[in-house]
Amino acid sequence: MSTRIISAAVGIFILIIILFFSNTIIFNLAMSLVSVVIIHELFRAEKCTQYKSAYAICIAYAAIMPVISSDNFLVYRNLFAVFCVILLFLTYLALHKTLNFDKLSFMIATTALTSLSICCLISVKRLDEIHGVFYVILTLGAAWIADALAYFIGTFFGKHKLAPEISPKKTIEGAVGGIVFTGLVLDIAAFVYMKYQQANNIFFEVNYILIAFIGMACAVLGIIGDLSASLIKRQNQIKDYGNIMPGHGGMLDRFDSVLFVAPFMSIILAYVKIFY
Repeated sequence: MSTRIISAAVGIFILIIILFFSNTIIFNLAMSLVSVVIIHELFRAEKCTQYKSAYAICIAYAAIMPVISSDNFLVYRNLFAVFCVILLFLTYLALHKTLNFDKLSFMIATTALTSLSICCLISVKRLDEIHGVFYVILTLGAAWIADALAYFIGTFFGKHKLAPEISPKKTIEGAVGGIVFTGLVLDIAAFVYMKYQQANNIFFEVNYILIAFIGMACAVLGIIGDLSASLIKRQNQIKDYGNIMPGHGGMLDRFDSVLFVAPFMSIILAYVKIFY
């Protein structure tokens, strides 16, 4: 438990530094690194790293997409995506004796999901000049807080397994508690943020009911993402995707829920106002 807490503290410290430079290319490069590491972990789990040319194309895509994620590069981004897919199918033709379509499909799907979801974090930040960074914190918090709450509530009060064949430690009590209390925690975070901004002469009101519902919806999506990543691990008979975060596992072990939450938040926050 202590290792898990210390590792989380270090991760939060690194995140604070990255968010401090959120208006620079450093933020995009950090998202590129996260995307690349996740792709590597997924490919290693599914034994796809042996297809070196296809692996290199997917890694390049994961690295470059967050850097060219702004609207100014929209045309080039789409062309780059199509170009990478064409290269992957050329690789498929060249390696048809060893690379089957199931593996190719997995590589394309997971690369697209990971890269586009990480790019959604960048999109969330750009939604508002004032609140953009807090939107990112809210997105990450909605995913991670739900997971942490479900873990602790399930540890102390969990009696009924949620998905025993996929993730034996997850409980229904933990999931329900995580969903309910995530909304409350996000409301508290929004209140503290409002008070902080008021101290800087920036005034607005908070839609606490909407934030609570958004938090609970994110918690549900986070559970789906977590279970999906756990199923891949179980089918490949591995415990963690890596050891980049002692006590937590690999990058994907921390971002599995974020990959499902970030796209949802980028859509919701673009069309509804939680601050007014």
